[in-house]
Amino acid sequence: MRICMYYDKVMKHDSIVSTVNRRIKQVRETLKLSQVQFSRVISLSSGYLAGVEVEKRKANDRIIKLICSSFNVNDIWLKTGEGEMFNLNPDEECTKLVSLYKELDPKFQDYILKQIDLLLIMQDQDKAYNRR
Repeated sequence: MRICMYYDKVMKHDSIVSTVNRRIKQVRETLKLSQVQFSRVISLSSGYLAGVEVEKRKANDRIIKLICSSFNVNDIWLKTGEGEMFNLNPDEECTKLVSLYKELDPKFQDYILKQIDLLLIMQDQDKAYNRR
């Protein structure tokens, strides 16, 4: 009896792991990223990611959290398959951003625009530096 309960628990855990692994691959493919590109973003070796995708390695909580935060993936969907793959689509994010921006006083709106300009300059400099 005890062995059967342990076996059932292990089998249930293994089936959950394998579905999480398949959903990780699904996220990567939906984003049209290679394993190398995807693994770089989450600071994981591409070899380890390949092992996760073919279900030879586990996707631990750290990896799941990194995927969710880096790619805006719904953690409930990633863990269980329930709900939407992504938290917000880009159009919803833009709508929310514009709505919040409109709530600001004009002096703060100007500040935000200046900060965005500075961030774009920094991003261009960072890209130029990384090309070297």
